Amino acid sequence: MVLFYFILSAFLFSVGLAIVITRKNAIFVLIGIELMLNAANLNFVAMSKSITLDGQFFALFVIVVAAAETAVGLAMVLKVFNYFKTVELDKINELKG
Repeated sequence: MVLFYFILSAFLFSVGLAIVITRKNAIFVLIGIELMLNAANLNFVAMSKSITLDGQFFALFVIVVAAAETAVGLAMVLKVFNYFKTVELDKINELKG
């Protein structure tokens, strides 16, 4: 039964990685990163089901970090949109000094 969780986690991680690599929109890149973090959470919880409960504590920590990353990432996307008037990562090609 644990093998099913690992296969599902690998699928989620590869979908998230494909989104990060192929998409040009900053919002979709953040969604792909969230999918990869959730795949790691699934691995932690699956391992804690068979070994100890330590994986659930790691998963809770990853959820907290993911929430903070989402808040900071969306704030950065809003600032970039206000300055460049786009969220397409290919069109943002200069840094403000």
